[in-house]
Amino acid sequence: MRPFSYQRATDPDMAVQALSADAAVDNPLTRATVQPLAGGTTLIDLMKLDVMRPAAIVDINPLAEGWSAIDPGRENLRLGALAKMSDVAAQGEVQRNYPVIANSLKLAASAQLRNMATLGGNVMQRTRCPYFRDVSYENCNKRNPGSGCAAMDGVNRMHAVLGVSDQCIATYPGDFAQALIALDATVEITGRSGTRSMPFAQLHKAPGSTPETETALRSGELISAFVVPGRWPRSVYLKARDRQSYEFALSSAAVALDVQHGAIKDARVALGGVATVPWRSREAEALLKGQTFDDGLAERAAEAAFADAKGRQYNNFKIALGKRVVARALHRAVTMEI
Repeated sequence: MRPFSYQRATDPDMAVQALSADAAVDNPLTRATVQPLAGGTTLIDLMKLDVMRPAAIVDINPLAEGWSAIDPGRENLRLGALAKMSDVAAQGEVQRNYPVIANSLKLAASAQLRNMATLGGNVMQRTRCPYFRDVSYENCNKRNPGSGCAAMDGVNRMHAVLGVSDQCIATYPGDFAQALIALDATVEITGRSGTRSMPFAQLHKAPGSTPETETALRSGELISAFVVPGRWPRSVYLKARDRQSYEFALSSAAVALDVQHGAIKDARVALGGVATVPWRSREAEALLKGQTFDDGLAERAAEAAFADAKGRQYNNFKIALGKRVVARALHRAVTMEI
């Protein structure tokens, strides 16, 4: 690990000021020379691998007193960015009214990591693409812009089939983000100009021609909270993976339904493990709304969700798997007792 300086921020203004000291102010936060430290479950790994080389670390854990609340209000759910994943997953109101959130957190990582990791850090985690995480590979456009993408013709079994470009096919690895994007969450961001909010769907950037730009955060900004409107007791998160514990998704689905008098009044469908960013399928949702659920409808929605998928040599199986996961998640949502 390379040498770095350490600073402990005691309030948001101090944290923002320290993070704004980045010499390359036009770089996204994920490539900044100054990095925030909360749980450290991703950052420390990448520093050990020499993928990230921050000159300074700003410890933001003292902000947890104001940024870790779990507030299930009457009209929305507000989650502080420094709330621990395990605490949110175990909260009674979250389990009752937002099971898709609770389950997405329970199925992520190990119990030890969930006890350390924060919500804000979780949505900011970087890809597990082996070519990105191994610096002996020069050709990674995400780590070394303009160098090419080794995964294109390499071992790409875990890579994306949706949202890809000819510059990058790295998969977004998280679970919690799929629940947030499905439920139309907003993200609260604290920076030099104060606090701003944006739809969570706008936080992550698809690779396009600039895969090194991963989020819409500006230099010096921190995620301070997430807000989920309404309540979604009929919601599930289903995850298919190579093993049942501590493994990233081959394919996952976050599904939320509003069923009234046997018909689907509203539907939300998000996909994980198959896309370069947290992925919402508006096409599947449009097919579901206003319909009475049956096996055929589930299959048609699943087909619509993967209509634009582009598989490669080793990951083409994800398309068929992803369709099955979506259909099964819809079945579970429709039949669950609430």
